[in-house]
Amino acid sequence: MDSKIATDGWQLISAEERNAAHTSTFQIPDREKRESLVPGEAAKLLFDIETRENGQVVDRGVDRMWVIVKARIKGGYVGVLDSDPGIAENLRLCEGDVITFGPEHVCEIATPPRKYVLQQYGSSFFDE
Repeated sequence: MDSKIATDGWQLISAEERNAAHTSTFQIPDREKRESLVPGEAAKLLFDIETRENGQVVDRGVDRMWVIVKARIKGGYVGVLDSDPGIAENLRLCEGDVITFGPEHVCEIATPPRKYVLQQYGSSFFDE
């Protein structure tokens, strides 16, 4: 079992690998676009989530959730989870959590209105 799944109940999945395995049914943006995201843009990522109840695995699946880019870092991005992952006894993931990811994880890109980002995360969101 992956240590991130064991400790936090989730891990990111590579959208590039999923695309390579299912080229006709799983499309992703061009690498150039995935490498040039800017703060305020949203990236949809694939989260492998394991759900436990009373210590037993009751479900494991992939959820596609939005993360709003806060900053670029070497090799990727830091963003804020803008989706509700739900609740499970082992899941250490909540809306608003900081997520570090790379271009390989991005399966979709969008640009939410700046007003929305400021309302959700405050005026300091775009401060460096």
